[in-house]
Amino acid sequence: MATLIAPDHPSAVEDAEALQKACKVLGHRNAAQRKQIRLAYEELYQEDLIKRLESELSGDFEKAVYRWVLDPADRDAVLANVAIKKISPDHHVVIEISCTRSPEELLAVRRAYQARYKHSLEEDVAAHTKGDIRKLLVALVSAFRYDGEEINTRLANSEANILHDAIKDKAFNHEEVVRILSTRSKMQLMATFNRYRDDQGTTITKKLLGESGDEFLVALRTAVRCFNDPKKYFEKVLRNSIKGIGTDEDALTRVIVTRAEKDLKEIKDLYHKRNSMPLEQVVAKDTSGDYKAFLLTLLGKED
Repeated sequence: MATLIAPDHPSAVEDAEALQKACKVLGHRNAAQRKQIRLAYEELYQEDLIKRLESELSGDFEKAVYRWVLDPADRDAVLANVAIKKISPDHHVVIEISCTRSPEELLAVRRAYQARYKHSLEEDVAAHTKGDIRKLLVALVSAFRYDGEEINTRLANSEANILHDAIKDKAFNHEEVVRILSTRSKMQLMATFNRYRDDQGTTITKKLLGESGDEFLVALRTAVRCFNDPKKYFEKVLRNSIKGIGTDEDALTRVIVTRAEKDLKEIKDLYHKRNSMPLEQVVAKDTSGDYKAFLLTLLGKED
């Protein structure tokens, strides 16, 4: 016999409305408030809210809500783990997390990863990569950079020259390139990239354009773009996720969920300017149902 106890005449419409209302509440709460909701839920019902949501929801909607409810550091740990455990690892996700989070945020991600998976992020990245990609990714995820405003102009000049020589000689995997990208503060890197542009008359990202099949060169360029202009980088990820046939729901969800409490307003404005269409309009067209409603809530669309 079945153990399910169900009402005789349930209202599917009321059930759907209650579910949407619950998720809408979550979509209007910040990280600290969501954590309090999780704690209150567990105290009231003696069960984990995240596990409950996983059992009640499915598909892209479940993935979006699940990742939104997680603490930001824990969410990044999950995103990194999923990315590196794929048959073809998503190096760009690991680079994105390493290069767009603050030093303290990245440290929190490493701690969350270790607590959740009983491995360090560095060892899992190393175990699922090899060669030059391994050297770059392990260095990036291991970094704890200076996070202040101070820059050394002389250093920026000399390291712009080092990058120029490496690019000119196509020695993209040179240890000095990896050292500069994995140890310098973001402000120092910006000064170096600006000096490179002033000296060479073109941006370093344009100089790093090459064969799309060269995964190390693609990884290097992704890192530079994340350091140089993260909002512009995320706008392009969004644009690529919803252009052409089909939608890359993983990328779409990742950017909206991870940037909603940070800089999604500016990213939306960039998208609108670049594509002459509001992001909300494109998301509404390319998604459906509760998944669409939840993403639009995170995008700040009012009812």
